[in-house]
Amino acid sequence: MNIHLTIMPLLSLIAGILILIVPKLLNLIVAIYLIVIGLVGLFGTGRFPLH
Repeated sequence: MNIHLTIMPLLSLIAGILILIVPKLLNLIVAIYLIVIGLVGLFGTGRFPLH
């Protein structure tokens, strides 16, 4: 059985939990998220080979 885990849903889940715990992190988390989305959009589909 293979388990495929993409990074975007995992990052979103972690960001949501952190925002609930420490609301002041919202600006930082949103900025990092937007930068990551922009880089993935510029440089590829976001699928990084692990093998």
